[in-house]
Amino acid sequence: MTRSARLLATVPLFFAALMLPLSFTGGVMTTPAIGHALGGSPLALMWLTNGFMLSFGGCLLGAGVVADKLGSRRLFFSGLLLFVGSCGLIGVAQSTWVVGGLRTLQGLAAALTLAAAATALAQLYEGAARTRAFSLLGTLFGLGLAFGPLLIGVLTQHGSWRWVYVVLALMAGLSLLWALRFLVVASPVVTERADWRGITLFTAALMLFSVALLLLPEQGIFAWPVAMLFALSLLLAVVFVRHCQRHPAPVFQLQLLRQPRFAGVLVLPVATCYCYVVLLIVMPLHFMGMQGMDEIDSALWLLALTSPMLVVPMLAALLTRWFSAGGIAVVGLLLAALGLLGLSFAVAGPLVLFAMFVIGCGAALPWGLMDGLAVSAVPLSQAGMAAGLFNTVRVAGEGIALALVVALLVALNHLTLSHALPGSDPQALSAAANWLGSSNLAQARLALPEVDLSLILSSYQQAWQGLLWLLAAITLFTAAVVWQLLVNKNATAVEQVQQVP
Repeated sequence: MTRSARLLATVPLFFAALMLPLSFTGGVMTTPAIGHALGGSPLALMWLTNGFMLSFGGCLLGAGVVADKLGSRRLFFSGLLLFVGSCGLIGVAQSTWVVGGLRTLQGLAAALTLAAAATALAQLYEGAARTRAFSLLGTLFGLGLAFGPLLIGVLTQHGSWRWVYVVLALMAGLSLLWALRFLVVASPVVTERADWRGITLFTAALMLFSVALLLLPEQGIFAWPVAMLFALSLLLAVVFVRHCQRHPAPVFQLQLLRQPRFAGVLVLPVATCYCYVVLLIVMPLHFMGMQGMDEIDSALWLLALTSPMLVVPMLAALLTRWFSAGGIAVVGLLLAALGLLGLSFAVAGPLVLFAMFVIGCGAALPWGLMDGLAVSAVPLSQAGMAAGLFNTVRVAGEGIALALVVALLVALNHLTLSHALPGSDPQALSAAANWLGSSNLAQARLALPEVDLSLILSSYQQAWQGLLWLLAAITLFTAAVVWQLLVNKNATAVEQVQQVP
C-alpha cells in the first residue's frame, strides 16, 4: 500500500476517534435540556450518560475479538450504520427512558466502531509507526472529550438538544462514506475459534456490576436488587477467571497481568478516570445546576480543564526522548492530585479555573502515551484483543467511575443534609440527596421546600469538597501503583526475567 493510500485509509479512523467522544459528552451537556423538555427521575436522567458508557465499555472486548475474526472494515461500517440509526431515532424520541435506551444502543455502536478502528489501524501500520498512530488515536479521543462540551453546548443553547444528534449522525455518515471509498485493510487471519463464553461472562459481569452501581444512590446498598446484582457480578467474575485459566485460547490471557509493564499500562486509564474523565461529567452539571450557568458558559469554564489536551500530550511524547513514559505518567498523576486538592478549597472564579487547569495538565501527560504503550505490548495478531482490552478498561472504567462518583456524591449529600437537618423526613432527605447527586438544585429545593437555600448550598459544598478529597486520594494511590509497575527498577527487572525464553 502506498503512503498516500494509507493516509487516506486512516482519515475515517481518526475522525471516528474524534467523533465518538462527542456522543459521550453529548449525553452530559444535553441532560438538563432533556430533563426540562421530557422530565424524568434522577436515575432516568443519569442513564442518558451511564447507559451509553455501560454498553460502550461492556461490549468493547467482544467487539475487538469480532474485528480480529470477521474483519475490521466490515465491523467499522456496521458500527457507523448503527450509530447513524440510533442518532436519528433519538432525534424524534418523546420519552427520557426511550432516549436512554437508544443511548445504550448508541454505546454498542460506539464499541463496534472504536474496536474496528483500532484493529484497522494496527493492520495499516507497523513498528514505531504503529505506536505513533495509536498515540495519535488516543490524543484525538482526548481532544473529542475535551472540546466536545463546547460544541454540544453551543448546539443545545442556540438550537435544540435534538440538533446535537442530527449533527452526530451527519459526522458518522461522513466517516462512513469516506471509509467506503478509501478504507482498505487486509483480510482477517482466522486461527482458532473466538472465546465467546469468556466474552459473554466478562460482559455480563461488567454490566451487572455497573447497573448495581447505578441503582445504588436511589435504592441503597442493602436493597435486595442491588445486593443481588453485586453478588451475581462477583459470581460471574469468579467463573470468568476460572474459565480463562482453563481455556487454551481465552479472550483474556491472565498471565499478562504478571508482567509489571502491561499491568501498569492498564492502571493508567483507571487513574485518569478519577482525576479527569469524571470531572468532564460532574463539572458541567455542577456549573449549570448549582451556579446557574447556561450550556455555553459552563462549557467555556470547562475549557480550563480540557484545553491542556490540545498541547500537553504532544509535549509528553517529546519528553519520552529524555524520560521514561512511566515517570512522565506518574508526574502527571501527582500534578492532577494536587489540582484536585486545590479545587476542593477554591471558592473564587480565578482559583477554580487555575485548579482545573492544573488538573487538565496533569491528566494530559499520560493521556497521549497510553494507547501506544498498550498496543506495543502484544504481537499484531492480538492487536484487536489488546486494543479491545485496553479500551474496555478505559471506557468501562469511566462508566464505573462515573456511577461510583455519583453514588458517593449522593451519599455525602445525604450525610451532610442529615447532620444539618436532624429529625427531617427521611424520604425528603433521600430525594434531595439524589437530586444533589446530579447537581440539580431546583429539584432538591422542591424536595425540601421549607429549608433555607443557604443551608442546602452549604451542605452541598461540604459534600463536594469531600468528593474532591476522595478523588485526590484515589489519584495518589494509582500514581503509587503506576510508579511501582512502570518505573520501579525492581519491577522492570522482574519483567525482563519473565520475558527470557
